[in-house]
Order: sequence, then C-alpha cells, then structure tokens
Amino acid sequence: MVNRNLIRSLETDAAISALFDQEFAGIDDDGADLLGTMEGEASFDVNSIVEGRIIRIDDDIVLVDVGFKSEGSIPRSEWEDDEDPPAIGQTFQVLIEDLEDEFGRVDDPHGMVSLSKRKAAKIIAWQEMMKTVHEGQVVTGTVTRKIKGGLLVDIGVNVFLPASQVDIRRPSDIGDYIGRVVQCEVLKIDEARRNIVVSRRSLIEKQREEDRDALLRDLEIGQACKGVVKNIAEFGAFVDLGGIDGLLHITDMSWERIGHPSEMVQIDQEIEVQVLHIDREKQKIALGLKQLTKNPWETVDQRYNVNQKYSGTVVNVMSYGAFVKLEPGIEGLVHISEMSWTKRINHPNELLQIGDEIEVVILGIDKAGQQLSLGIKQTQDNPWDNITDRYPIDGTVNGKVRNLTNYGAFIELEEGIDGLLHVSDMSWTRKISHPNEMLEKGQEVQCKILSVDQDRRRIALGLKQLDTDPWAQDIPGKYQPGQVVKGAVTKITNFGVFVGLEDGLEGLLHISELADHKVENPEDIVKVGDEIEVKILRVDIDERKIGLSRKRVEWAEEDVATDSSGTASPAKERVSREDLKGGLGEAGPLFKAAESAPEPTEAPAEDAAAE
Repeated sequence: MVNRNLIRSLETDAAISALFDQEFAGIDDDGADLLGTMEGEASFDVNSIVEGRIIRIDDDIVLVDVGFKSEGSIPRSEWEDDEDPPAIGQTFQVLIEDLEDEFGRVDDPHGMVSLSKRKAAKIIAWQEMMKTVHEGQVVTGTVTRKIKGGLLVDIGVNVFLPASQVDIRRPSDIGDYIGRVVQCEVLKIDEARRNIVVSRRSLIEKQREEDRDALLRDLEIGQACKGVVKNIAEFGAFVDLGGIDGLLHITDMSWERIGHPSEMVQIDQEIEVQVLHIDREKQKIALGLKQLTKNPWETVDQRYNVNQKYSGTVVNVMSYGAFVKLEPGIEGLVHISEMSWTKRINHPNELLQIGDEIEVVILGIDKAGQQLSLGIKQTQDNPWDNITDRYPIDGTVNGKVRNLTNYGAFIELEEGIDGLLHVSDMSWTRKISHPNEMLEKGQEVQCKILSVDQDRRRIALGLKQLDTDPWAQDIPGKYQPGQVVKGAVTKITNFGVFVGLEDGLEGLLHISELADHKVENPEDIVKVGDEIEVKILRVDIDERKIGLSRKRVEWAEEDVATDSSGTASPAKERVSREDLKGGLGEAGPLFKAAESAPEPTEAPAEDAAAE
C-alpha cells in the first residue's frame, strides 16, 4: 500500500508541494503496495502498477488490455512529442487510477478502467532512484524549469533546487540556469512525499573552503595574482581570488583621484592585483591595483621644481582650498590664502570650479608625504612689491570706505589694497567715539598717506592731516585764559560738561565750575544744546585741551590772575580752594595753588573719564 504521506505537500516549501501534488495527482491514499505489485502477483487495486498491452488506438485515447474484465484507457496526450508514438501490441507498465465499483460502474465515461502511463513511469523512476541516492550524495542533472522559490533539476527524477542554494551570492535571475547541467548535493530526501531538495551552493562553499585553506598557505605579501570582481561598494571592491575574497580599497586602485570604484573595475571583471596584507587568523586579505604600476611620486622631484610655473586641472574644491592635478597621480593643494594677492576670498569656488585649467607655481614638495603645495597668486606680480611707488608717504589718495570698526575705518584704495584711517587721525579738534560720527560705508574720501609697512602690508591714512593743525596756530591765538566766550553744550558726563566753542573744538566745563554751590548732577544745571557763556581758564596746547568755567563768568578779572602758562595764583584772599578746582582733566588741575595756600580737604572728582 502507498504510504498515506506520499502525496502530502513538502513541509518546507510550498512550491515543491504544488509541483509534486500535480505530478502525482490521482494516487489514492489507500492504494496497494507498489513495490509488491511490481515484484509479486499482479493486483488490480487502484494505484497498482501492472503491465498493459495496446489493443486499439483512437484519436483521443489509447485502449490497453491489463488482463481485467474491462479494457483500460490512457489519454493520447501522455505520449510526449519527443517519444515514439503508441503502436498496437506495444507493452509497458501502467498505473490503475480508477476501477469498476461494486455495482460494476466505473468513473470513465467510456466505461473503461482509467490508466496512466506517465505516472507509472514516474513512480518506477522514483523507486529506482531511491536504490542509489542518499542524503549528502553529489548528483548531476539538467535544470529544466523555474518554479516559485527555485528551480527543478532532472537527475532522473525532478528534484528541487531552492533559489538560495543556487550560488553563494543569489543570482539576479535564476532563470538564466535553465538548460545548464549542474552538480548539487542532496540535502534532504522525503520518501513519503517523493521530495528531494538539493544544493549547488553547499558544493561551492566546500570547494571554496578547500581552496581558501590552500590559498592562505601559499599566498605571500607582494605577490601578484588574478581574481574576479564579485562586489563593488563605495569604499572599494571585493575580489574573488579563487576560494577567498580580498578587499581592493578605493585608495589602492589608482595613483590618481577617483570618485567611485566603478570607475576602475566592473562586476565579474577579471583583474590582476597585488597582495598588500594578509590576516590569516581572520582570513582577510588587502589587495592593491595601483601597486602594479610605478609610483609617480618616486620621481616627482625630477620632473617638478619649486618656484616653477606648471599647468594643471582643478579636480576638487574644498572650503580651505582646491586640489589641482598636474599629471595622473600627482596632485597638489592650492590653499585659499595662496589664491590671490588682493581679493578677499570666502570660498575657493568664488575663483575656481572642478575641471578648470589653470596655471600654478609649486611652493613646496613633500616627496615622503606625497604632497605638493601650490599657489595661484604667485603666477602674478605682487602688488605690494612696489606699493611705495604707487602710494608715497605724505601723498594724497582717494578711496572708498569699505568697513567701519570701533577704532577706525578701512579705506579701499584699489582692489585688495586697504588703508586704515584711525579715529585719532580723523579730526584735529573733535573727540570721535566711533568712525560713523564722520563717515559711512561706501563714502568716497580723500586722505593723506601717513605710513606704509610693506612687510606687514599696512597703510596708515590720515584725514585731519589734509588741513593745518589749528592747535599749532589758530587756537592759541584765538582763545586766551580769562576770555569769556559762548558755546553750546554737546555732551554731559558725571564729571562735567563739554562745550562746543566752534566746529569740532570743545572745552571741558568741570562739574566744580558749573556753579558757586556744589553740584551733584550737571543735568540739574544745563542740558545738551543749551547755549551758555563760559570763561576760559586754561589753553593746554600739548594736551590739546581747553578748561572752562561758568561760575567765574561774573567774577572780576582781578579775582583770579593767570599767567601765560595757565598756572593760577591768588590775587586776593577771597580766592578759595573751591576756586582752584576748576578745569581738571587727565593732566591734573588747570590751576595750581600758591605754596602758602592751604591743601584741599576733598579730592576732586574723577577726571580721567574726561577723555
């Protein structure tokens, strides 16, 4: 009897189940023992295999005598196109699929026993195969067709080759194997279901393991060998050396820069490589392709000289500079600081793009480090070399205000050549806190060249130097101690008030000189913009300061006498310590008390802030 599990689906693969259910459809679970049928006395039970003889051939069926009370029929379609057609008298083994029931009826519409020549042949072939095939055995067969999940291989019977077992790396289309003769290892035999699962991959892996061990024993560093590219990644390519894969890193593919390994190698390409490193414990091999050719850096100093000009191609642009190829494998870096003598470059792509053909000058050669330092600006004349010829000291120049800082203004004299106009050189008389009090960006100004530092690449400019210094001539003659003048309050501080006497010229009215009484807050007495009368106490040419007093305006001239040097002395006993405190600044009191005058009991207010 046929085992009840004979026609069940294979547990591990739905595709095999469908295949074998189709191949052996119609075999009943309660059929007779097929082997006994073939070897012993003929049985006429369903699923028995018996010998039959053709007695008649019709268009659709072939009538076969199997020694039963009724003839059997086989569909004419069971004869393949590539085999001999049926002939009367021909004998062969057939499978009984249907018999008469207990009432003498049969399922065949013609009233005949249903037979199958094809299924009998398959069962007989399976039984014969089981006599010679076992798990672990190597079998050879032809791939016949592709089914869901893998391939069918004919080794005498159809066996299943899963897609994952076709090769070490799953092919993109396993259908390419159809028609090929392959060797496989039998992984599993399920006699009850007539299923055999085979693997081609296991054979390849076993062979590769043997080859790997042999290769690792014989392989030496520096050895050249051939291999096949099996995989390509961003960082390199894996090359099959015949049992073991080696890594060909992208940096070892070419002496010149490449963007991706696919620029050098392709999958399944056979290449020659050199062994760079072997880790036998981890079974890892590093390979090189460029090492098979001469390193161009070995003779770089014979072909290139420092301070010489050469042509090259921009191959990469970074934030810090650009790489220029002089020849295959020889590249150098043009740092951003070496691109222009004068232009202010924020990023090299403002000047260069990949693929640009440019001229460079070699600034340095590092043969050991395989580096070249290049310059672009060195191909042109340095405008600072003859800067003094174009900008002589005491000469006047026109420029545009490019930038303002707390300490001055940068004036662009020409592209890349700036001069610094310091705040202290903007006005003879005005105390300027910030350059924006006098200048604005983009403004055209005329200045005088004060100094040129060619080594440090600095030019000092002056604006006030275009005019005569009023402190040297006009101010000492125009303003005398004891003189009463009018002015407007320009600034109020905690130590006093600045009064504008004329355009740009200011005098300091100390808080102690605001009123006869003690003043805590100058704003209680005056406001910015108020026009007031003040008396000049001192004119200090060296310090460029004028000391003023408001409270002394009404005093008689004889109350306080001053000499030409600005030093006060008492004319009368009514001159008090309060009188002598006025007009203080960084240089100290504007008036000094006579030796007989008593020492002041209070320190004057902080005067340093007056600056």
